[in-house]
Amino acid sequence: MSDETPDHEAETPEVEGEVLFYEPGGSWWVVSIGPLLCLALLIVEIFGEGKVHWLALLIFAAVIGGFSLIQVYAARSHVTVRLTETTLRQGAQTIALDEIDEIFPQNNSPEHQKWESAPALGELTAVPRRRKGVGIQLRSGRLAQAWARDVDHFRSELTQAHQAIALGLGPKKSSSLQKPKPKPKKSPPPVHGDEDSS
Repeated sequence: MSDETPDHEAETPEVEGEVLFYEPGGSWWVVSIGPLLCLALLIVEIFGEGKVHWLALLIFAAVIGGFSLIQVYAARSHVTVRLTETTLRQGAQTIALDEIDEIFPQNNSPEHQKWESAPALGELTAVPRRRKGVGIQLRSGRLAQAWARDVDHFRSELTQAHQAIALGLGPKKSSSLQKPKPKPKKSPPPVHGDEDSS
C-alpha cells in the first residue's frame, strides 16, 4: 500500500468543521411504504374469505420496494445539501466556501435578476423541485444557484459561513476531531490527625 493520497482527497480541506445545515435528498422510510401496504393487504386476505395471493403480493412488494430504493438512493446522491464551516455540498458536487465570491440577497423586486436564470450547483441542470435557489457568484466569475428547501435558513447559514471564511476565521470545532484532554482531578487536602486534641 502506498502512503500517497488520491487527488480527490487532497482537494478537500482537512477540517470541514461543524455541519451548519443539512438536508437529505430523500428519506429511507419511504422504501418501506410499498412492502408495508402489500403486507397489510396480505393480512386482509389471510383473515378474509377467498384465495391468498402470496406470490403476487411478494412480487409486488419486491418491485415497489426496489423502485423506491432506487429513487431514494438517487435523491440522496443528487439532491442532498450539506453546508459545513468550509465546504458546501450540493448533490454530488462539493465546493470550498472560499471559491464563492458573492452571495446575492433574495430578489423581492418584480425585476428578474441574472442569477435567477443561472445553472444550479451540482450535476443537475436546474434547481431541484420543491427547492429554491440562492444566487452566488464564484471567484471564476461564473453565476450559479445554490439551493435548499428551507432557503431562508440556508441563505443565513451560508452567508455567515462565507463571511467567516472571508475574515480568515477557521472552523470553530477544528479541535473537536481530537479527543478532549481530561481535566486533572483535584486531590483532597491531606487530612492530619488531631494532634492538639490531647
